[in-house]
Amino acid sequence: MFLSFREEAAEALTEALTALSLPTGDLGLEEPPEDVEAILASSVAFRLAGEAGKAPPEVAGELAEAIGVEGYEYLAGVETQGPYVNFHASDAYYGETLETAREGSYGRLEPTGKEVVVEHTSANPTGPVHVGRARNPIIGDSIARLLDFAGNDVERHYYVNDAGRQMAVFTWAYETFEEGDLPEPDREKADYDLVRYYRKGNRVLEEAPEEEVEAAEAEIQSIMQGLEEGDEATYERVEHVVDTVLGGMRESLSRLPAEFDEFVKETRFIRDGSVEDLVTRLKALDEAVYEEDAWQLDLPDFEKNLVFLRSDGTSLYTTRDLAHHEWKFDEYDHAVTVLGEDHKLQAQQLAAALDLLGNDTDRLDSMFYSYVNLPEGKMSTRAGTGVDLDDLLDEAVSRAREEVETRLDDRIRDDDLTEDDIERIARQVGIGAVRYDIVSKQPSKAITFEWDRALNFEAQSAPYVQYVHARTCGILGEADGEPGTVDPALLDSPEERDLIEVIARFPAVIESAAEDRQPHQVATYTREFAETFNAFYRECQVLSEDEALTEARLALVAASRHTIANALSVLGVEAPESM
Repeated sequence: MFLSFREEAAEALTEALTALSLPTGDLGLEEPPEDVEAILASSVAFRLAGEAGKAPPEVAGELAEAIGVEGYEYLAGVETQGPYVNFHASDAYYGETLETAREGSYGRLEPTGKEVVVEHTSANPTGPVHVGRARNPIIGDSIARLLDFAGNDVERHYYVNDAGRQMAVFTWAYETFEEGDLPEPDREKADYDLVRYYRKGNRVLEEAPEEEVEAAEAEIQSIMQGLEEGDEATYERVEHVVDTVLGGMRESLSRLPAEFDEFVKETRFIRDGSVEDLVTRLKALDEAVYEEDAWQLDLPDFEKNLVFLRSDGTSLYTTRDLAHHEWKFDEYDHAVTVLGEDHKLQAQQLAAALDLLGNDTDRLDSMFYSYVNLPEGKMSTRAGTGVDLDDLLDEAVSRAREEVETRLDDRIRDDDLTEDDIERIARQVGIGAVRYDIVSKQPSKAITFEWDRALNFEAQSAPYVQYVHARTCGILGEADGEPGTVDPALLDSPEERDLIEVIARFPAVIESAAEDRQPHQVATYTREFAETFNAFYRECQVLSEDEALTEARLALVAASRHTIANALSVLGVEAPESM
């Protein structure tokens, strides 16, 4: 309803501006300041004061007088408060919001007809996912969920680096060393098993005698050359290592959860001739130069050239990624890539090269994030290899279980709550806390993950928001389900109206967050929603002897349940039915 209300307010304001012979450019429609009682406010009087030769409050007053609300379904009236023109809603606005929000799909926008690919994570398959990179799959998966909820046809891709030097080193090491040469794996999992070979190989390349290193380097170069030439036997050797490690990494990522529709391998673009064709076109560009034994693009906006072909004829990661992106442009209307901040220069050069090749780079969004840090000493590392995502998630579930059990001990234990229930809640809360804490921050800001904050049931955290959903489920369960048609006019207290207004804004939050590719806006909304619902719960007794009022308030609780469940779902956070 908020989106429809905003359209009506924009139309009425535009008509008033036209009637007063004032420009209708930026209408200044925005969420009202905290001290303004309205659904929507316009700050347009600030912009027009100079042109009108009057103070903003006077301009606002003239606009309010010129705005007519007759004929509008949701727009009930306007008033001014200082320089703001404030728009108020009709009873129909509140009633239809209450009904619409009780649908399971509430907040989902109409289909756009656009096909969007979101590429995220894409960590090199050289071992377990490191906690520092955990922000990529969490942000990437949340962006994909958000764009899907905003009406787009979304595919989630993981771009696999299976043609670079790292994978050649890994394949050589896997085929060279015996199990007895290696330490025990940290976990019984494929990626932990194979990473031992990779680490052993790198140590040998750094420390072994020169002749041993030379022999190893010759084999590594042979593998890279075989991949570049499309040699099937070489491809199968590397594929075995890559797919085995990826299998383990996928298990870890699925715990977040972060699922993928396709794992796109860079060798695909070597094998189908795309890279060869791309190199030919790059060489033909005026900006192409052959310097320092390599083909490069001399990009005027960058201090460093973009190397796209080595002297031995092998391509580079960026070359293959250029072919990859041209394939995206052929297959999809828009492409979103989630990258660590250390890839910003590379992404900018890639976009510049794509532009030189005649591609519409307005169809490409690169979203950058800073890395996740852990408090010093809070989690141990193993042999200097860092903390893996699995470690973080195990710790999160363990801590959440302790918190859940403590809370159960502090009250009468629910006999219906089994050990399986406790384990389920611990998983939902623990992993939800990690995911929510990371996605709720602006991606560009570095963050330090802190357990006390993330698992705080009383603060603005995942458990705090999840508990609101559990509470709505408990209330509806006690009342034996959702009510039928109700009279929304009964919901006239400030707390009830505030809650309906927050519910009504949910689709607009989805629209704005999707347009900006910023899922943290949804997380901010869930915190505001939780605070508003809790105020309603404190001040308004839902179940009472007044049957009509009880039914109306139960309808508001049901609308709240669907709203918060869908908002959490967009963030990839589970909504427990009990806590």
